[in-house]
Amino acid sequence: MYIFKTMVYGEINNMNKIIIEVGSICTKIDKFDGNNIEKLEGVTIQFKKHYNEDKCLRESDVQELIKSVNALKIVSKDIYVCGTSIFRTLTDNEKENFLKRFKKETGYNFNIISQESENELTVFGATRFVNDKACIFIGGGGSTEIAMYNKEIKESCNTKIGVIDVMQEFPDLAEDLATTDLEMVKTFIKKRLNLPKEKADILILAGGGHEKFARYSGIKYEENTVYKDSAAPIMMDIETREKETERYYKSISLNEIKRRVKDPDWWYATRAMSAFVLVVAEAIDAKYIIPTDIAMVYGILDKEEIF
Repeated sequence: MYIFKTMVYGEINNMNKIIIEVGSICTKIDKFDGNNIEKLEGVTIQFKKHYNEDKCLRESDVQELIKSVNALKIVSKDIYVCGTSIFRTLTDNEKENFLKRFKKETGYNFNIISQESENELTVFGATRFVNDKACIFIGGGGSTEIAMYNKEIKESCNTKIGVIDVMQEFPDLAEDLATTDLEMVKTFIKKRLNLPKEKADILILAGGGHEKFARYSGIKYEENTVYKDSAAPIMMDIETREKETERYYKSISLNEIKRRVKDPDWWYATRAMSAFVLVVAEAIDAKYIIPTDIAMVYGILDKEEIF
């Protein structure tokens, strides 16, 4: 039985539930009251970047995560925590030590989600109101998932490469204006990314933060007229996205954006992510790009046994 079905019929308890998705860079937090999903302010923790530097999870990152989880207990004691890419790459010994510590210091299990499950859970949320063929792009700090969807997932392409890998190659992308040419970054990604063979007019950006990026970066967008979903209200055509990404590299000040947002660290790898988006869009011959902040939460809530 799906939570979204029981929600319609009013059969579930309205007590708040907290769902925490811990990624290689972004920790996304959602509150579900039995009727609505509310995005709470997330946390930027550079797990992947620091792991690459230290060859282990950085102590300050683990402490920040545990502190953030414990702070949410004032909202609800009903908390589900899961982690993705960086936690999949830990050695067995590292995993065991981290999972034991997390359980001891928070009281909750830390669930490491496989790349395949991350794909399925995110696609579930991104395609709830999609009736046409679409490609779903799920970009992260340490991995990339791409799914071709037509009533169900028809093709999946998963790659252990993310924006942090690109940032290590092109660190200037985090500067006020990029000095590396966009085409050079795209070429670097194309050589390493598994891309789908099928084509689709619609590219849905999921995994978290894409709508946020569009709204705060200064790039142009318009109302989503391809399909109706309150969690996917905006879109742009491919020509606009290409022009605006070029502008984001060369003309839009990253320092200015950081000065006016609450979470400046989140913007560190946004130019790298923008290049990923274009690589996928061009590979599938996309006509429309739908940037969303949809992540795994819809699929997680669908599996009601987690609580």
